Amino acid sequence: MGSLCMHKALAGQGESPALMPHTLAEVFPVTPTDAAGIGFVLSRLPRTNAPILWVQDRLSRKEAGRPAVAGLPRDRPVIMVDLSRAADVLWAMEDGLRCRSLGAVIGEVWGDPPALDFTATKRLALRAEAADVSCWLIRRAASPDLSAARDRWRVASLPSAPHPHDAQAPGHPRWALDLFRSRRAKPGQWVATYDRAADRVDLAAPARDRAVEPRDGAVRERAAG
Repeated sequence: MGSLCMHKALAGQGESPALMPHTLAEVFPVTPTDAAGIGFVLSRLPRTNAPILWVQDRLSRKEAGRPAVAGLPRDRPVIMVDLSRAADVLWAMEDGLRCRSLGAVIGEVWGDPPALDFTATKRLALRAEAADVSCWLIRRAASPDLSAARDRWRVASLPSAPHPHDAQAPGHPRWALDLFRSRRAKPGQWVATYDRAADRVDLAAPARDRAVEPRDGAVRERAAG
Protein backbone atom coordinates (compact mmCIF):
# COMPACT_ATOMS: atom_id res chain seq x y z
CA MET A 1 0.00 0.00 0.00
CA GLY A 2 1.78 3.08 -1.19
CA SER A 3 5.28 1.73 -0.68
CA LEU A 4 6.32 2.31 -4.28
CA CYS A 5 5.32 5.95 -4.03
CA MET A 6 7.47 6.50 -0.95
CA HIS A 7 10.43 4.75 -2.53
CA LYS A 8 10.09 6.92 -5.62
CA ALA A 9 9.99 10.03 -3.50
CA LEU A 10 13.27 9.03 -1.88
CA ALA A 11 14.85 7.49 -4.97
CA GLY A 12 16.73 10.64 -5.94
CA GLN A 13 18.61 10.53 -2.64
CA GLY A 14 19.86 6.96 -2.78
CA GLU A 15 19.49 3.60 -4.40
CA SER A 16 16.94 2.95 -7.15
CA PRO A 17 13.57 1.72 -5.78
CA ALA A 18 13.74 -1.37 -7.96
CA LEU A 19 17.07 -2.31 -6.36
CA MET A 20 16.07 -1.69 -2.75
CA PRO A 21 15.54 -5.01 -0.96
CA HIS A 22 12.99 -5.23 1.81
CA THR A 23 14.66 -4.85 5.16
CA LEU A 24 14.16 -3.76 8.77
CA ALA A 25 12.85 -0.28 9.52
CA GLU A 26 12.00 1.20 12.91
CA VAL A 27 9.21 3.64 13.71
CA PHE A 28 9.17 5.76 16.89
CA PRO A 29 5.76 7.37 17.49
CA VAL A 30 6.37 10.80 19.04
CA THR A 31 3.51 10.10 21.46
CA PRO A 32 3.56 6.48 22.66
CA THR A 33 -0.13 5.81 22.07
CA ASP A 34 -0.34 7.72 18.78
CA ALA A 35 -1.69 5.50 15.99
CA ALA A 36 0.28 7.47 13.40
CA GLY A 37 3.06 4.90 13.48
CA ILE A 38 0.71 2.08 12.51
CA GLY A 39 -0.95 4.16 9.80
CA PHE A 40 2.42 5.03 8.31
CA VAL A 41 3.63 1.43 8.37
CA LEU A 42 0.44 0.17 6.70
CA SER A 43 0.84 2.76 3.95
CA ARG A 44 4.34 1.42 3.26
CA LEU A 45 3.53 -2.27 2.93
CA PRO A 46 4.16 -3.95 -0.43
CA ARG A 47 1.26 -4.34 -2.85
CA THR A 48 0.49 -8.00 -2.36
CA ASN A 49 -2.18 -10.26 -0.91
CA ALA A 50 0.40 -12.23 1.07
CA PRO A 51 -0.40 -12.44 4.79
CA ILE A 52 1.01 -10.08 7.41
CA LEU A 53 2.54 -11.42 10.61
CA TRP A 54 1.80 -8.92 13.38
CA VAL A 55 3.36 -9.46 16.82
CA GLN A 56 2.73 -7.40 19.97
CA ASP A 57 4.14 -7.53 23.47
CA ARG A 58 1.91 -7.21 26.53
CA LEU A 59 2.59 -3.53 27.28
CA SER A 60 1.94 -2.48 23.68
CA ARG A 61 -1.45 -4.22 23.79
CA LYS A 62 -2.27 -2.75 27.19
CA GLU A 63 -1.25 0.85 26.49
CA ALA A 64 -1.96 1.26 22.76
CA GLY A 65 -4.54 -1.44 22.10
CA ARG A 66 -4.80 -4.03 19.37
CA PRO A 67 -4.74 -3.03 15.70
CA ALA A 68 -8.13 -2.79 13.98
CA VAL A 69 -7.50 -5.42 11.33
CA ALA A 70 -11.03 -4.85 10.01
CA GLY A 71 -9.69 -1.69 8.40
CA LEU A 72 -7.33 -3.67 6.16
CA PRO A 73 -8.42 -5.06 2.79
CA ARG A 74 -10.39 -8.27 3.19
CA ASP A 75 -8.06 -10.17 0.89
CA ARG A 76 -5.06 -9.30 3.11
CA PRO A 77 -4.90 -11.90 5.93
CA VAL A 78 -3.35 -10.81 9.22
CA ILE A 79 -1.81 -13.34 11.60
CA MET A 80 -1.95 -11.77 15.07
CA VAL A 81 0.43 -13.08 17.73
CA ASP A 82 0.08 -11.87 21.33
CA LEU A 83 3.13 -12.38 23.52
CA SER A 84 4.27 -11.15 26.90
CA ARG A 85 7.97 -10.39 26.60
CA ALA A 86 9.93 -8.35 24.09
CA ALA A 87 12.36 -11.25 23.71
CA ASP A 88 9.49 -13.45 22.53
CA VAL A 89 8.34 -10.79 20.06
CA LEU A 90 11.82 -10.62 18.53
CA TRP A 91 12.03 -14.40 18.33
CA ALA A 92 8.61 -14.64 16.63
CA MET A 93 9.55 -11.91 14.14
CA GLU A 94 12.83 -13.59 13.28
CA ASP A 95 11.12 -16.95 12.90
CA GLY A 96 8.44 -15.40 10.69
CA LEU A 97 11.09 -13.90 8.42
CA ARG A 98 12.17 -17.42 7.52
CA CYS A 99 8.89 -17.72 5.62
CA ARG A 100 9.15 -16.11 2.18
CA SER A 101 5.39 -16.42 1.63
CA LEU A 102 4.69 -13.60 4.11
CA GLY A 103 4.11 -10.14 2.73
CA ALA A 104 5.40 -8.35 5.82
CA VAL A 105 6.35 -8.80 9.46
CA ILE A 106 5.34 -6.11 11.97
CA GLY A 107 6.39 -6.08 15.60
CA GLU A 108 5.43 -3.77 18.46
CA VAL A 109 7.71 -3.44 21.49
CA TRP A 110 7.24 -1.07 24.43
CA GLY A 111 10.17 0.78 25.97
CA ASP A 112 13.82 -0.24 25.87
CA PRO A 113 13.99 -3.89 26.93
CA PRO A 114 17.48 -5.41 27.25
CA ALA A 115 16.61 -8.02 24.61
CA LEU A 116 16.23 -5.31 21.97
CA ASP A 117 19.90 -4.58 21.37
CA PHE A 118 22.06 -4.07 18.29
CA THR A 119 22.54 -7.81 17.79
CA ALA A 120 18.78 -8.46 17.81
CA THR A 121 18.09 -5.75 15.24
CA LYS A 122 20.99 -6.96 13.10
CA ARG A 123 19.50 -10.44 13.02
CA LEU A 124 16.12 -9.06 11.97
CA ALA A 125 17.66 -6.91 9.24
CA LEU A 126 19.66 -9.82 7.81
CA ARG A 127 16.68 -12.17 7.93
CA ALA A 128 14.43 -9.63 6.21
CA GLU A 129 16.95 -8.99 3.47
CA ALA A 130 17.65 -12.69 2.92
CA ALA A 131 13.93 -13.43 2.54
CA ASP A 132 13.15 -10.09 0.84
CA VAL A 133 10.26 -9.59 3.28
CA SER A 134 9.36 -6.15 4.61
CA CYS A 135 9.99 -5.92 8.37
CA TRP A 136 8.80 -3.09 10.61
CA LEU A 137 9.45 -2.58 14.31
CA ILE A 138 7.16 -0.08 16.06
CA ARG A 139 8.88 1.15 19.21
CA ARG A 140 6.66 3.02 21.66
CA ALA A 141 8.02 4.98 24.63
CA ALA A 142 11.50 4.05 23.44
CA SER A 143 14.87 5.73 22.97
CA PRO A 144 16.59 5.55 19.58
CA ASP A 145 19.62 3.71 20.88
CA LEU A 146 22.12 1.83 18.72
CA SER A 147 20.32 -0.25 16.10
CA ALA A 148 20.99 -2.04 12.80
CA ALA A 149 17.67 -0.89 11.30
CA ARG A 150 18.29 0.47 7.80
CA ASP A 151 15.69 3.25 8.16
CA ARG A 152 14.63 4.92 11.42
CA TRP A 153 11.58 7.18 11.52
CA ARG A 154 9.87 9.46 14.02
CA VAL A 155 6.18 9.78 13.24
CA ALA A 156 3.46 12.05 14.66
CA SER A 157 -0.17 12.62 13.76
CA LEU A 158 -1.17 15.93 12.17
CA PRO A 159 -4.64 17.38 11.56
CA SER A 160 -6.15 15.72 8.51
CA ALA A 161 -6.10 17.50 5.17
CA PRO A 162 -9.20 19.55 4.26
CA HIS A 163 -12.01 17.47 2.79
CA PRO A 164 -12.62 18.53 -0.83
CA HIS A 165 -16.41 18.31 -0.53
CA ASP A 166 -17.29 18.79 3.17
CA ALA A 167 -15.56 21.36 5.38
CA GLN A 168 -16.88 19.60 8.49
CA ALA A 169 -15.46 16.20 7.54
CA PRO A 170 -11.85 14.97 7.83
CA GLY A 171 -9.86 14.62 4.63
CA HIS A 172 -6.83 12.46 3.95
CA PRO A 173 -4.71 11.38 6.95
CA ARG A 174 -1.49 13.34 7.46
CA TRP A 175 1.66 12.64 9.43
CA ALA A 176 4.83 14.47 10.35
CA LEU A 177 7.72 12.27 9.23
CA ASP A 178 11.33 12.54 10.36
CA LEU A 179 13.75 10.11 8.74
CA PHE A 180 16.48 10.77 11.28
CA ARG A 181 18.77 7.93 10.26
CA SER A 182 19.05 5.88 7.09
CA ARG A 183 21.62 3.76 5.31
CA ARG A 184 19.78 4.04 1.99
CA ALA A 185 18.56 7.62 1.69
CA LYS A 186 19.30 11.13 2.87
CA PRO A 187 17.59 11.92 6.21
CA GLY A 188 14.92 14.61 6.10
CA GLN A 189 11.55 15.80 7.34
CA TRP A 190 8.24 15.81 5.47
CA VAL A 191 4.51 16.14 5.85
CA ALA A 192 2.99 12.96 4.43
CA THR A 193 -0.57 12.75 3.13
CA TYR A 194 -2.13 9.37 2.38
CA ASP A 195 -4.50 9.50 -0.59
CA ARG A 196 -6.93 6.63 -0.01
CA ALA A 197 -8.46 6.67 -3.48
CA ALA A 198 -5.12 6.58 -5.30
CA ASP A 199 -3.46 4.44 -2.58
CA ARG A 200 -0.36 6.61 -2.46
CA VAL A 201 1.65 8.70 -0.04
CA ASP A 202 2.46 12.27 -1.07
CA LEU A 203 5.37 14.08 0.57
CA ALA A 204 5.79 17.82 1.07
CA ALA A 205 8.37 19.83 2.95
CA PRO A 206 6.99 20.98 6.31
CA ALA A 207 6.18 24.66 6.83
CA ARG A 208 8.78 26.45 8.97
CA ASP A 209 8.26 29.21 11.54
CA ARG A 210 4.53 29.40 10.87
CA ALA A 211 5.16 29.94 7.19
CA VAL A 212 2.46 28.96 4.75
CA GLU A 213 2.53 25.50 3.19
CA PRO A 214 4.51 25.20 -0.06
CA ARG A 215 2.71 26.62 -3.08
CA ASP A 216 2.29 24.79 -6.38
CA GLY A 217 5.67 26.03 -7.58
CA ALA A 218 7.55 24.76 -4.54
CA VAL A 219 9.66 21.65 -4.64
CA ARG A 220 7.45 18.75 -3.62
CA GLU A 221 8.20 15.05 -3.34
CA ARG A 222 5.35 13.20 -5.01
CA ALA A 223 4.80 10.14 -7.13
CA ALA A 224 1.94 7.89 -8.11
CA GLY A 225 1.60 4.56 -6.40
